[in-house]
Amino acid sequence: MTLPIRVSTSLLAADFTRLGQQITAAEAAGADWIHIDVMDGVFVPNISFGLPVIQAARRTTSLPLDVHLMIVQPERHIEAVVKAGADWVTVHAEACPHLHRVIQQIREAGAHPGVAINPHLPAVMIQDILPFVDLVLVMTVNPGYGGQQFIPQTLAKIRQVREMAKALGRSIEVEVDGGIAADTTAQVVAHGANVLVAGTSVFGAPEGISAGIAALKNAAVRQISI
Repeated sequence: MTLPIRVSTSLLAADFTRLGQQITAAEAAGADWIHIDVMDGVFVPNISFGLPVIQAARRTTSLPLDVHLMIVQPERHIEAVVKAGADWVTVHAEACPHLHRVIQQIREAGAHPGVAINPHLPAVMIQDILPFVDLVLVMTVNPGYGGQQFIPQTLAKIRQVREMAKALGRSIEVEVDGGIAADTTAQVVAHGANVLVAGTSVFGAPEGISAGIAALKNAAVRQISI
């Protein structure tokens, strides 16, 4: 089964003074998911959103909330994050010594579980968890800050993840995050990604949010039609 291309708009690049309006505008422009990065200043150097922002986003939109936990000991917060409104919860393989248990915890809480891998981590490191997750997030930049340059060496990893999933007979969501714009979309889609996390290229698009999302989807459609 071929999964649809989805754009998950990253609030990290939104105007925080108008967050509700920006979420509403993204939804109206055709965003499929809303991506929320939770950072603790420990696993990654930056500090970002917490539960109040997830709750506020849930009140603002009916779109799925795609919550990416860039934190140590995520198991302490899974239930609260899902209760706040998360539909998808992704944790980092590097942050979870007992990854299988955390994935089970996410599913039991009522959300779709995902696992993320940083640019340095080989795809084979998550092979044994693939039967239990609904999403793999391949970081195409080093996590912690928006607006970074895409790392082209991650393309091979995207393809590896998709091929490993196919070998298991699973149509999981393969998500990419970091440096995703119209010019990199074709590359990641060609290698098997179907969920595009985009912040700067959407909320910072010179012609507006609608144009930013349209550019990503058009680039994906052109690649699929080749």
